[in-house]
Amino acid sequence: MYVSARSDYALRAMLAVAAASRGGDGDGGGGGGGLVKAASLAEVQDIPLSFLQGILLDLRRAGLLHSHRGADGGYALTRPPDQITVGDVLRAVGGSLTTVRGLPAERAGYHGVAAGLTDVWLAVHGAIATVVDSTTLANLLTHNSTDHAPTTS
Repeated sequence: MYVSARSDYALRAMLAVAAASRGGDGDGGGGGGGLVKAASLAEVQDIPLSFLQGILLDLRRAGLLHSHRGADGGYALTRPPDQITVGDVLRAVGGSLTTVRGLPAERAGYHGVAAGLTDVWLAVHGAIATVVDSTTLANLLTHNSTDHAPTTS
């Protein structure tokens, strides 16, 4: 699995919007009724605005975000954070979770001595799907980063 900048930015944006929906600051640049403006989000999360706008459009088309127009507008989640998984976000902006030479793992075909590779790629895909489909935005928002902080000796 390769995590692209687009996928990373999408997850960061969704977490910021989710934090705003809970009333937390979440570094989302929200500031009003749980709505997060794209420009504020881009600035606070250090994401190029033009790139972020395309990502937000994909997330909206996938049914994960909805937008509100106007001076008090912005973006909000369509479902609670505990009902949106990392896998939902990754698929919305990147398609298949695992690719082999640009094709989804299930379409990678081999013959002869390499035939067993298809099973390996499908197992890798399954393992990744298990992790990303069982991790919600809510899980990540409640994660205490000090629990996994590196220790120094």
